Amino acid sequence: MRITANFDGGNINVINIDKHDDIQLAIRPDFGGEFYQWFNFRLEGEVGQTYTLNIINAGDASYPKGWEDYQAVASYDRQTWFRLPTQYVDGKLTIHAELDCEAIQIAYFAPYSYERHLDLISEVQLHPAVSLEHLGLTLDGRDMSLLKIGDANPDKKNIWITARQHPGETMAEWLVEGLLNQLLDSDCPTSKALLDKANFYIVPNMNPDGSARGHLRTNAVGTNLNREWQTPSLEKSPEVYYVVNKMHQTGVDLFYDVHGDEGLPYVFLAGCEGVPNYNDKMAALQQQFLSALTIASADFQTEFGYDKDEPGQANLTVGSNWVANTFSCLSNTLEMPFKDNANLADPFVGWSPERCVYLGEASLVAMLAVVEQL
Repeated sequence: MRITANFDGGNINVINIDKHDDIQLAIRPDFGGEFYQWFNFRLEGEVGQTYTLNIINAGDASYPKGWEDYQAVASYDRQTWFRLPTQYVDGKLTIHAELDCEAIQIAYFAPYSYERHLDLISEVQLHPAVSLEHLGLTLDGRDMSLLKIGDANPDKKNIWITARQHPGETMAEWLVEGLLNQLLDSDCPTSKALLDKANFYIVPNMNPDGSARGHLRTNAVGTNLNREWQTPSLEKSPEVYYVVNKMHQTGVDLFYDVHGDEGLPYVFLAGCEGVPNYNDKMAALQQQFLSALTIASADFQTEFGYDKDEPGQANLTVGSNWVANTFSCLSNTLEMPFKDNANLADPFVGWSPERCVYLGEASLVAMLAVVEQL
Protein backbone atom coordinates (compact mmCIF):
# COMPACT_ATOMS: atom_id res chain seq x y z
CA MET A 1 0.00 0.00 0.00
CA ARG A 2 1.24 3.44 -0.93
CA ILE A 3 -0.18 6.99 -0.91
CA THR A 4 1.36 9.98 -2.67
CA ALA A 5 0.39 13.55 -3.52
CA ASN A 6 3.67 14.39 -5.21
CA PHE A 7 2.14 15.74 -8.41
CA ASP A 8 0.53 18.86 -9.85
CA GLY A 9 -2.25 19.99 -7.52
CA GLY A 10 -1.60 17.19 -5.03
CA ASN A 11 -2.40 17.62 -1.35
CA ILE A 12 -2.33 15.14 1.53
CA ASN A 13 -0.16 14.32 4.51
CA VAL A 14 0.10 10.65 5.46
CA ILE A 15 -0.16 10.14 9.22
CA ASN A 16 -0.42 6.34 9.43
CA ILE A 17 -0.89 3.60 6.82
CA ASP A 18 -0.26 0.51 8.94
CA LYS A 19 -3.89 -0.71 8.65
CA HIS A 20 -5.85 -0.83 5.39
CA ASP A 21 -9.09 -0.31 7.33
CA ASP A 22 -7.83 2.73 9.26
CA ILE A 23 -5.55 4.80 7.05
CA GLN A 24 -4.98 8.15 8.75
CA LEU A 25 -4.47 11.23 6.60
CA ALA A 26 -4.49 15.01 7.02
CA ILE A 27 -5.04 17.81 4.53
CA ARG A 28 -2.08 20.18 4.18
CA PRO A 29 -3.12 23.82 4.74
CA ASP A 30 -2.55 26.54 2.16
CA PHE A 31 0.57 28.64 2.68
CA GLY A 32 -0.03 30.71 5.80
CA GLY A 33 -2.20 28.04 7.41
CA GLU A 34 -5.54 29.89 7.31
CA PHE A 35 -7.36 27.75 4.73
CA TYR A 36 -7.61 24.08 3.87
CA GLN A 37 -10.17 21.72 2.38
CA TRP A 38 -8.73 20.65 -0.98
CA PHE A 39 -7.24 17.15 -1.11
CA ASN A 40 -5.89 15.25 -4.10
CA PHE A 41 -3.84 12.06 -3.78
CA ARG A 42 -3.10 8.67 -5.32
CA LEU A 43 -3.68 5.37 -3.52
CA GLU A 44 -1.92 2.21 -4.67
CA GLY A 45 -3.00 -1.16 -3.27
CA GLU A 46 -4.43 -4.61 -4.01
CA VAL A 47 -7.28 -5.19 -6.46
CA GLY A 48 -10.42 -6.28 -4.60
CA GLN A 49 -9.28 -4.85 -1.27
CA THR A 50 -11.40 -2.18 0.43
CA TYR A 51 -9.44 0.68 1.97
CA THR A 52 -10.81 3.00 4.65
CA LEU A 53 -9.23 6.42 4.54
CA ASN A 54 -9.77 8.79 7.46
CA ILE A 55 -8.98 12.49 7.05
CA ILE A 56 -8.52 13.27 10.71
CA ASN A 57 -8.32 17.09 10.51
CA ALA A 58 -11.52 17.53 8.47
CA GLY A 59 -13.37 19.02 11.45
CA ASP A 60 -11.12 22.07 11.49
CA ALA A 61 -11.24 22.63 7.73
CA SER A 62 -12.26 25.99 6.31
CA TYR A 63 -15.87 24.94 5.67
CA PRO A 64 -16.87 21.96 7.86
CA LYS A 65 -20.46 22.13 6.55
CA GLY A 66 -18.97 21.29 3.17
CA TRP A 67 -18.46 17.72 4.39
CA GLU A 68 -22.15 17.17 5.14
CA ASP A 69 -23.74 14.96 2.44
CA TYR A 70 -20.44 15.12 0.53
CA GLN A 71 -18.94 12.23 -1.47
CA ALA A 72 -15.28 12.25 -2.54
CA VAL A 73 -14.44 11.89 -6.24
CA ALA A 74 -12.15 9.23 -7.70
CA SER A 75 -10.76 8.05 -11.03
CA TYR A 76 -8.65 5.18 -12.33
CA ASP A 77 -7.69 6.89 -15.60
CA ARG A 78 -7.84 10.57 -14.46
CA GLN A 79 -10.43 11.18 -17.20
CA THR A 80 -13.66 9.66 -15.86
CA TRP A 81 -14.56 10.68 -12.31
CA PHE A 82 -17.08 9.04 -9.99
CA ARG A 83 -18.07 9.33 -6.34
CA LEU A 84 -16.92 7.13 -3.45
CA PRO A 85 -18.91 6.30 -0.28
CA THR A 86 -17.98 9.01 2.20
CA GLN A 87 -19.11 9.89 5.73
CA TYR A 88 -18.38 12.81 8.02
CA VAL A 89 -18.65 11.94 11.71
CA ASP A 90 -17.14 13.59 14.79
CA GLY A 91 -14.76 15.80 12.81
CA LYS A 92 -13.40 12.97 10.67
CA LEU A 93 -14.02 12.46 6.94
CA THR A 94 -14.04 8.74 6.07
CA ILE A 95 -13.71 7.56 2.47
CA HIS A 96 -14.18 3.93 1.41
CA ALA A 97 -12.44 2.71 -1.75
CA GLU A 98 -12.65 -0.85 -3.11
CA LEU A 99 -9.99 -1.11 -5.80
CA ASP A 100 -10.78 -2.36 -9.31
CA CYS A 101 -7.21 -1.50 -10.39
CA GLU A 102 -3.97 -1.18 -8.47
CA ALA A 103 -4.04 2.63 -8.36
CA ILE A 104 -6.81 5.18 -7.88
CA GLN A 105 -6.74 8.97 -7.62
CA ILE A 106 -9.01 10.50 -4.97
CA ALA A 107 -9.79 14.22 -4.75
CA TYR A 108 -12.14 16.86 -3.36
CA PHE A 109 -13.39 17.54 -6.90
CA ALA A 110 -12.15 16.48 -10.33
CA PRO A 111 -8.72 18.17 -10.65
CA TYR A 112 -7.92 20.55 -13.48
CA SER A 113 -4.14 20.35 -13.71
CA TYR A 114 -1.79 23.15 -14.66
CA GLU A 115 -0.71 21.02 -17.64
CA ARG A 116 -4.31 20.79 -18.82
CA HIS A 117 -4.55 24.56 -18.37
CA LEU A 118 -1.51 25.02 -20.63
CA ASP A 119 -3.04 22.59 -23.13
CA LEU A 120 -6.24 24.64 -23.17
CA ILE A 121 -4.36 27.89 -23.79
CA SER A 122 -2.30 26.31 -26.56
CA GLU A 123 -5.29 24.72 -28.25
CA VAL A 124 -7.58 27.74 -28.39
CA GLN A 125 -4.86 30.14 -29.56
CA LEU A 126 -4.90 28.26 -32.88
CA HIS A 127 -8.33 29.72 -33.65
CA PRO A 128 -8.12 32.80 -35.91
CA ALA A 129 -10.41 34.80 -33.61
CA VAL A 130 -8.11 34.29 -30.59
CA SER A 131 -5.03 36.20 -29.53
CA LEU A 132 -3.00 35.40 -26.44
CA GLU A 133 -1.64 38.13 -24.18
CA HIS A 134 0.91 37.62 -21.43
CA LEU A 135 -0.17 39.85 -18.54
CA GLY A 136 2.78 39.15 -16.26
CA LEU A 137 4.24 36.57 -13.90
CA THR A 138 2.90 35.12 -10.68
CA LEU A 139 4.99 35.05 -7.53
CA ASP A 140 6.16 31.52 -8.40
CA GLY A 141 7.06 32.68 -11.91
CA ARG A 142 4.10 31.21 -13.79
CA ASP A 143 2.37 32.96 -16.68
CA MET A 144 -0.78 35.01 -16.21
CA SER A 145 -2.46 34.42 -19.57
CA LEU A 146 -5.33 36.38 -21.10
CA LEU A 147 -7.31 35.02 -24.04
CA LYS A 148 -8.71 37.80 -26.23
CA ILE A 149 -11.48 36.64 -28.55
CA GLY A 150 -12.93 38.91 -31.20
CA ASP A 151 -11.74 41.70 -33.46
CA ALA A 152 -11.19 44.35 -30.75
CA ASN A 153 -13.72 46.65 -32.44
CA PRO A 154 -14.19 49.53 -29.96
CA ASP A 155 -17.89 49.74 -30.84
CA LYS A 156 -18.50 46.25 -29.45
CA LYS A 157 -19.23 45.38 -25.84
CA ASN A 158 -16.45 43.98 -23.65
CA ILE A 159 -17.20 40.76 -21.76
CA TRP A 160 -14.72 39.63 -19.10
CA ILE A 161 -14.66 36.10 -17.65
CA THR A 162 -12.35 34.94 -14.87
CA ALA A 163 -12.06 31.57 -13.11
CA ARG A 164 -10.23 29.92 -10.23
CA GLN A 165 -9.37 32.90 -8.07
CA HIS A 166 -9.69 30.15 -5.49
CA PRO A 167 -7.57 27.37 -7.00
CA GLY A 168 -9.32 24.43 -5.36
CA GLU A 169 -12.52 25.40 -7.16
CA THR A 170 -11.52 23.42 -10.22
CA MET A 171 -15.08 23.28 -11.52
CA ALA A 172 -14.55 26.90 -12.58
CA GLU A 173 -11.93 26.04 -15.19
CA TRP A 174 -13.94 23.05 -16.37
CA LEU A 175 -16.77 25.50 -17.07
CA VAL A 176 -14.46 27.89 -18.93
CA GLU A 177 -13.20 25.02 -21.09
CA GLY A 178 -16.77 24.27 -22.15
CA LEU A 179 -17.57 27.93 -22.70
CA LEU A 180 -14.45 28.46 -24.83
CA ASN A 181 -15.05 25.43 -27.03
CA GLN A 182 -18.61 26.53 -27.66
CA LEU A 183 -17.65 30.17 -28.26
CA LEU A 184 -15.11 29.11 -30.88
CA ASP A 185 -17.44 26.66 -32.63
CA SER A 186 -18.08 28.22 -36.05
CA ASP A 187 -21.29 26.19 -36.39
CA CYS A 188 -22.82 27.58 -33.18
CA PRO A 189 -25.27 30.42 -33.95
CA THR A 190 -25.25 31.67 -30.36
CA SER A 191 -21.49 32.13 -30.46
CA LYS A 192 -21.50 33.76 -33.89
CA ALA A 193 -24.15 36.23 -32.76
CA LEU A 194 -22.22 37.04 -29.58
CA LEU A 195 -18.94 37.63 -31.40
CA ASP A 196 -20.75 39.98 -33.77
CA LYS A 197 -21.63 42.13 -30.77
CA ALA A 198 -18.86 41.62 -28.20
CA ASN A 199 -15.18 41.10 -27.56
CA PHE A 200 -14.28 38.52 -24.92
CA TYR A 201 -11.42 38.72 -22.42
CA ILE A 202 -11.00 35.41 -20.58
CA VAL A 203 -8.58 34.42 -17.81
CA PRO A 204 -9.11 30.65 -17.42
CA ASN A 205 -6.97 30.42 -14.29
CA MET A 206 -6.49 33.45 -12.04
CA ASN A 207 -4.34 31.49 -9.57
CA PRO A 208 -1.84 29.19 -11.31
CA ASP A 209 0.45 29.04 -8.27
CA GLY A 210 -2.26 27.96 -5.86
CA SER A 211 -3.49 25.43 -8.42
CA ALA A 212 -0.09 23.77 -8.80
CA ARG A 213 0.60 23.89 -5.05
CA GLY A 214 -2.67 22.13 -4.17
CA HIS A 215 -4.18 25.10 -2.33
CA LEU A 216 -7.86 25.56 -1.63
CA ARG A 217 -8.15 29.34 -1.58
CA THR A 218 -4.89 31.29 -1.78
CA ASN A 219 -1.89 32.06 -3.97
CA ALA A 220 1.79 31.34 -3.30
CA VAL A 221 2.06 33.73 -0.33
CA GLY A 222 -1.30 32.92 1.25
CA THR A 223 -3.34 35.77 -0.27
CA ASN A 224 -7.05 35.29 -0.92
CA LEU A 225 -7.23 36.93 -4.35
CA ASN A 226 -10.95 37.59 -4.12
CA ARG A 227 -10.33 40.06 -1.32
CA GLU A 228 -7.69 42.07 -3.20
CA TRP A 229 -9.55 43.88 -5.97
CA GLN A 230 -9.76 47.29 -4.36
CA THR A 231 -6.01 47.55 -3.67
CA PRO A 232 -4.07 44.77 -5.44
CA SER A 233 -0.28 44.77 -5.18
CA LEU A 234 2.63 43.15 -7.00
CA GLU A 235 3.92 41.90 -3.65
CA LYS A 236 0.75 40.08 -2.48
CA SER A 237 -1.61 39.75 -5.43
CA PRO A 238 0.04 40.35 -8.82
CA GLU A 239 -2.59 38.13 -10.45
CA VAL A 240 -5.36 40.62 -9.62
CA TYR A 241 -3.09 43.62 -10.20
CA TYR A 242 -2.49 42.65 -13.84
CA VAL A 243 -6.16 41.94 -14.54
CA VAL A 244 -7.37 45.18 -12.94
CA ASN A 245 -4.91 47.20 -15.04
CA LYS A 246 -6.06 45.47 -18.21
CA MET A 247 -9.72 46.03 -17.35
CA HIS A 248 -9.05 49.76 -17.04
CA GLN A 249 -7.58 49.66 -20.56
CA THR A 250 -10.48 47.80 -22.17
CA GLY A 251 -13.46 48.75 -20.05
CA VAL A 252 -15.97 46.16 -18.86
CA ASP A 253 -19.63 45.79 -19.89
CA LEU A 254 -20.22 42.33 -18.39
CA PHE A 255 -18.18 40.43 -15.80
CA TYR A 256 -18.59 36.73 -15.01
CA ASP A 257 -16.42 35.42 -12.17
CA VAL A 258 -16.66 31.63 -11.86
CA HIS A 259 -16.36 29.84 -8.51
CA GLY A 260 -17.36 26.77 -6.50
CA ASP A 261 -19.15 26.66 -3.15
CA GLU A 262 -18.27 24.07 -0.52
CA GLY A 263 -21.55 24.07 1.37
CA LEU A 264 -24.55 24.68 -0.87
CA PRO A 265 -25.62 21.84 -3.20
CA TYR A 266 -26.89 24.20 -5.91
CA VAL A 267 -25.84 26.27 -8.90
CA PHE A 268 -26.54 29.96 -8.30
CA LEU A 269 -25.43 33.52 -8.96
CA ALA A 270 -24.29 36.10 -6.43
CA GLY A 271 -25.07 39.54 -7.80
CA CYS A 272 -23.88 43.00 -6.83
CA GLU A 273 -27.03 44.61 -5.46
CA GLY A 274 -25.13 46.11 -2.53
CA VAL A 275 -22.53 48.20 -4.40
CA PRO A 276 -22.87 51.99 -4.02
CA ASN A 277 -23.23 52.57 -7.77
CA TYR A 278 -26.00 49.99 -8.28
CA ASN A 279 -28.74 51.43 -10.48
CA ASP A 280 -31.97 50.58 -12.27
CA LYS A 281 -30.21 49.54 -15.48
CA MET A 282 -27.96 47.09 -13.61
CA ALA A 283 -30.98 45.68 -11.78
CA ALA A 284 -32.91 45.16 -15.03
CA LEU A 285 -29.92 43.47 -16.68
CA GLN A 286 -29.49 41.22 -13.66
CA GLN A 287 -33.09 40.05 -13.84
CA GLN A 288 -32.85 39.46 -17.58
CA PHE A 289 -29.64 37.46 -17.18
CA LEU A 290 -31.11 35.34 -14.37
CA SER A 291 -34.20 34.56 -16.43
CA ALA A 292 -32.18 33.60 -19.49
CA LEU A 293 -29.78 31.34 -17.58
CA THR A 294 -32.69 29.63 -15.82
CA ILE A 295 -34.13 28.70 -19.22
CA ALA A 296 -30.76 27.80 -20.77
CA SER A 297 -29.69 25.41 -17.98
CA ALA A 298 -31.90 23.14 -15.90
CA ASP A 299 -29.00 22.95 -13.42
CA PHE A 300 -29.32 26.66 -12.60
CA GLN A 301 -31.79 27.96 -10.02
CA THR A 302 -32.57 31.17 -8.13
CA GLU A 303 -34.23 29.92 -4.92
CA PHE A 304 -31.05 29.08 -2.98
CA GLY A 305 -27.88 31.16 -2.73
CA TYR A 306 -26.18 33.84 -0.66
CA ASP A 307 -28.05 36.62 1.13
CA LYS A 308 -28.03 39.87 -0.83
CA ASP A 309 -26.00 42.76 0.57
CA GLU A 310 -27.89 45.76 1.87
CA PRO A 311 -27.70 48.84 -0.41
CA GLY A 312 -24.25 50.41 -0.25
CA GLN A 313 -22.88 47.67 2.02
CA ALA A 314 -21.15 45.35 -0.48
CA ASN A 315 -17.53 44.37 0.14
CA LEU A 316 -15.65 46.17 -2.64
CA THR A 317 -12.54 44.03 -2.16
CA VAL A 318 -14.48 41.19 -3.84
CA GLY A 319 -13.93 40.95 -7.60
CA SER A 320 -17.52 41.05 -8.87
CA ASN A 321 -18.45 43.88 -6.49
CA TRP A 322 -15.40 45.97 -7.41
CA VAL A 323 -16.03 45.54 -11.14
CA ALA A 324 -19.75 46.36 -10.81
CA ASN A 325 -19.02 49.51 -8.83
CA THR A 326 -16.08 50.65 -10.97
CA PHE A 327 -17.65 50.12 -14.39
CA SER A 328 -21.38 50.30 -13.51
CA CYS A 329 -21.91 47.07 -15.40
CA LEU A 330 -23.61 43.70 -15.09
CA SER A 331 -21.34 41.69 -12.80
CA ASN A 332 -21.89 38.28 -11.20
CA THR A 333 -20.17 35.53 -9.29
CA LEU A 334 -21.31 32.12 -10.51
CA GLU A 335 -21.19 29.39 -7.87
CA MET A 336 -21.25 25.62 -8.49
CA PRO A 337 -21.29 22.81 -5.90
CA PHE A 338 -18.51 20.51 -4.77
CA LYS A 339 -21.24 18.08 -3.77
CA ASP A 340 -24.10 17.43 -6.18
CA ASN A 341 -26.89 19.58 -7.54
CA ALA A 342 -29.73 18.72 -5.15
CA ASN A 343 -32.26 19.68 -7.83
CA LEU A 344 -30.90 17.14 -10.33
CA ALA A 345 -29.01 14.60 -8.26
CA ASP A 346 -26.71 12.03 -9.85
CA PRO A 347 -25.51 9.60 -7.15
CA PHE A 348 -22.77 8.10 -9.32
CA VAL A 349 -20.92 11.27 -10.40
CA GLY A 350 -22.56 14.15 -8.50
CA TRP A 351 -21.64 17.55 -9.87
CA SER A 352 -19.08 16.76 -12.55
CA PRO A 353 -16.73 18.24 -15.16
CA GLU A 354 -19.22 17.33 -17.87
CA ARG A 355 -22.00 19.28 -16.17
CA CYS A 356 -19.65 22.24 -15.75
CA VAL A 357 -18.99 22.17 -19.49
CA TYR A 358 -22.72 22.23 -20.27
CA LEU A 359 -23.22 25.12 -17.86
CA GLY A 360 -20.45 27.03 -19.62
CA GLU A 361 -22.27 26.58 -22.92
CA ALA A 362 -25.55 27.71 -21.32
CA SER A 363 -23.83 30.80 -19.93
CA LEU A 364 -23.28 32.03 -23.47
CA VAL A 365 -27.03 31.88 -24.11
CA ALA A 366 -27.63 34.14 -21.11
CA MET A 367 -24.93 36.54 -22.30
CA LEU A 368 -26.55 36.73 -25.73
CA ALA A 369 -29.86 37.57 -24.07
CA VAL A 370 -28.43 40.75 -22.55
CA VAL A 371 -25.58 41.81 -24.83
CA GLU A 372 -27.53 44.40 -26.79
CA GLN A 373 -28.69 46.09 -23.57
CA LEU A 374 -25.25 46.29 -21.93
